Amino acid sequence: MILPVLDEAESIPGVLALMPAGYEPLVVDNGSRDTSAEVARQLGATVVTEPRRGFGAACFAGLLAARSELVCFMDCDGSLHPGELPRVAEPVSSGAMDLCLGARRPEPGAWPLHARLANRLLAAELRRRSSVSLTDLGPMRCARRERLLALELRDRAFGWPLEMVLRAAQAGWRVAEVPVSYRARAAGRSKVSGSVRGTWRATRDMGALLR
Repeated sequence: MILPVLDEAESIPGVLALMPAGYEPLVVDNGSRDTSAEVARQLGATVVTEPRRGFGAACFAGLLAARSELVCFMDCDGSLHPGELPRVAEPVSSGAMDLCLGARRPEPGAWPLHARLANRLLAAELRRRSSVSLTDLGPMRCARRERLLALELRDRAFGWPLEMVLRAAQAGWRVAEVPVSYRARAAGRSKVSGSVRGTWRATRDMGALLR
């Protein structure tokens, strides 16, 4: 269970407390200035340090460090419920799918309009350019580790989630999504959806991949 982290010391305890049985948390600290790494270690999580800033850099470092056959990714800000990980992992573990994403169903106020619209546009463009029919490029997802490594993902910024889907589609993977709940952050503000600037950066990185 790969959890990229940047200054999430307040949210980590709640996320780890809800981790379902059989899911071993691997926290990737991406240069936090707070006590994220220390908090995660004290709570029993494996912690990997990735000094190169970038969402993709943190996710890739976690992928390299993981040892399980199946790997899941999830934000560690409390917006996603770890208890729903088995729902996302089951299509992959059963062999029905090669990559499964959690399509977010937000509670009121959890997903700012600018971020939701940007995500919707990117998903629509993905559907137009590939055989993959997704409504959300959400951060909760599951795939087999060795197959992900074989995709040779190169993006180390916010384009990582989209590049994974694009390369999976090019490789002929079966890709699906299942609904998951999406709540307001436990603390702080999202680095992506929490501001128009953050959303613009993510959209820019993903848009470059689509071009």
